[in-house]
Amino acid sequence: MAEATPSVLDNTNERVQPIFKDGRYSNPWLESWKEKKFSERIKFLFAKSYAKVPHSERELDETLPILRPDLSVFASSSETGVRHLWVGHATSLVQFDGLTLLTDPMFSDRKSPSQAIGPKRYRKPPCSIAELPTVDCVLISHNHYDHLDYNSVLALNKRFGDNLRWYVPMGVKKWMTDCGVQNVVECTWWQEHSHTRSTDGDFKFVCTPAQHWSKRTLTDDNKTLWCSWCVKGPNHSFFFTGDTGYCPAFKTIGSHYGPFTLATIPIGAYKPRAVLYGVHTDPEDGLEIHKDVKAETSVGIHWGTFHNVSKEFYLEPREKVKELLEQQGMPSTAFITTKHGEIVLIGGKNK
Repeated sequence: MAEATPSVLDNTNERVQPIFKDGRYSNPWLESWKEKKFSERIKFLFAKSYAKVPHSERELDETLPILRPDLSVFASSSETGVRHLWVGHATSLVQFDGLTLLTDPMFSDRKSPSQAIGPKRYRKPPCSIAELPTVDCVLISHNHYDHLDYNSVLALNKRFGDNLRWYVPMGVKKWMTDCGVQNVVECTWWQEHSHTRSTDGDFKFVCTPAQHWSKRTLTDDNKTLWCSWCVKGPNHSFFFTGDTGYCPAFKTIGSHYGPFTLATIPIGAYKPRAVLYGVHTDPEDGLEIHKDVKAETSVGIHWGTFHNVSKEFYLEPREKVKELLEQQGMPSTAFITTKHGEIVLIGGKNK
């Protein structure tokens, strides 16, 4: 398969590269990043939780309902706008200009090496992989279990095979090919890849920075890269933030590739803040990313799906976003949250 090629602007001072030393990656921003000590990870485990996720399915259905989506609308793109369906956590089904994408597909019950133990979903996916419309491309932000799910990768590959193209950050391609996935484009930050569709025009995929880390085993910390993704179509554009703390890169992304019709931005899994500020954005940081990348509309993701990912009240991300928009005098449509399974059309009208 065609490999990604570096952008001609790779050497500009603005386009900072990840640090790669002794086979491991690190974030380059001294002002926003500090390597986490093992003691801080232990501190998170024993911190008091205010999540208060209801045990009652009835209460969950009232406060955080799961809609049954009409996936037939994805049979063809809207003439204008970007169609979005939130599957849950960081997984979205996105369609525009004749292209259909999945982000960080996670359809399993647990984010763990084993489906017998580990943090479990309290909100199920609104649809199965078998029910999905035809998907053209998948964007992977990094290799954590809640973003790169083994069972979901196998199921998608079984269904779509080499017709499905996977975009992954550096170091992840080998894991994908070991799973039997062949149509993989691996990129480092600021690399661009042209995706050609004979009937709808060309799309530009750009691997862009995020501030995070990677790990799947006891000894592979940061041996693979993490990233965000820009997708520029003939008429519309999409930014997938992935999993990240706030950092200066988002202003650079907005300067070079914005504005975006739609951005999906993480707003959950941020408390205790002293431990998680560098790796997960809270609603305030998410709103800053929205402004930095010049998104016309953003959808809040990475919340309301899994147990034991952080300690804030389970509905706080949604409530905080609304408060911030009001405080800053921004329209409620600028940054939205959706129900699991809810389909919205951003920046256009239905046919």
